[in-house]
Amino acid sequence: MARIGTNPSRKQKLGFGPPKVTVAVLVYAPHEAGYFEHRLAVTRLTIESILANTDRPFELLVFDNGSNAEMVGFLQGLYAEGKIDTLILSSKNIGKLNALWRIAQAAQGAIIAYSDDDVYHLNGWLPEHLRVLETFPNVGAVTGFYIKQRVAMSSSKTLEWVDAGHAEAVEKGQLIPRKWEEEYMDNSGRSEERYQSEIAGLEDVAVTYRGVKAWVSAHHFQVMMPKMVMVEVLDEMLEDGWSDLLMGRMVEMDDRMDAKGYLRLTTYPQTMRLLGNVIDEEVAALATKDGITAQAALGLKQAKKPVLRGLRSNRRVRNMVQGLVNFLYRWLNKDSRM
Repeated sequence: MARIGTNPSRKQKLGFGPPKVTVAVLVYAPHEAGYFEHRLAVTRLTIESILANTDRPFELLVFDNGSNAEMVGFLQGLYAEGKIDTLILSSKNIGKLNALWRIAQAAQGAIIAYSDDDVYHLNGWLPEHLRVLETFPNVGAVTGFYIKQRVAMSSSKTLEWVDAGHAEAVEKGQLIPRKWEEEYMDNSGRSEERYQSEIAGLEDVAVTYRGVKAWVSAHHFQVMMPKMVMVEVLDEMLEDGWSDLLMGRMVEMDDRMDAKGYLRLTTYPQTMRLLGNVIDEEVAALATKDGITAQAALGLKQAKKPVLRGLRSNRRVRNMVQGLVNFLYRWLNKDSRM
């Protein structure tokens, strides 16, 4: 076998170590129609908010789960500019759990700050997350926007810890600002009726430990976890490293973490904004203040949101619109292999 010389990398050592935190984003935009019409703009805003509002050092890892050429080209451009540190491209959608497992394996940091591709990272989000993660004991998950419904989901061990008297101070009641609830309804597509049914009888729980205040509960749309916790839970869920589901089992992941006794908390100040699948005027203005260029989708006016929310909650209107959307989608993709 022919060989000329010796590989110059032999016996050389790396001149750097792994960063403490890997910020990971999972991206999926199969096309630019219907639900995904504005996905490129939303994903761009998610990543730009990370770049604008996160102090280095950290690793930015992006996993693209079989997106269209426009999205892949956008991500490759960011990678070429050095804005993305690690870019993983899958030619097919391998499912969310499988992608998360691979993110956990590839991440350099001992802490993984995961986000879906529709979350705006507010200035100061990283130190606030780390304060909670590193102050409270045995933390498994920290999130940046509080959802009242989650107090009744995957939070039993955290509530047991609170009831055992470990916290310095505990507050219970209807504590969160109404604006947070409105943001959540708008950006998750919930009607007021549905939201009220989900939170009926629930109280917010805020705890203080060693001078740091946090909300009880966490979710999985955006979450900071110790890498070892993420690997531990996913390894149990995916015994052979694979699931045949495109989506689902995310609440199971939360439940498994809770069952292991890990605390699940949310930063007391809001440090994230859920974007949904479109950029509205309020978020566009917020981005502008952060030095990010963003444009609200046409036709979205803040003053009209209550009206739109009412229309969305009307079953007859929803069925008519959804039927039209389904017809148009089938017609547009009749001969497509998308």
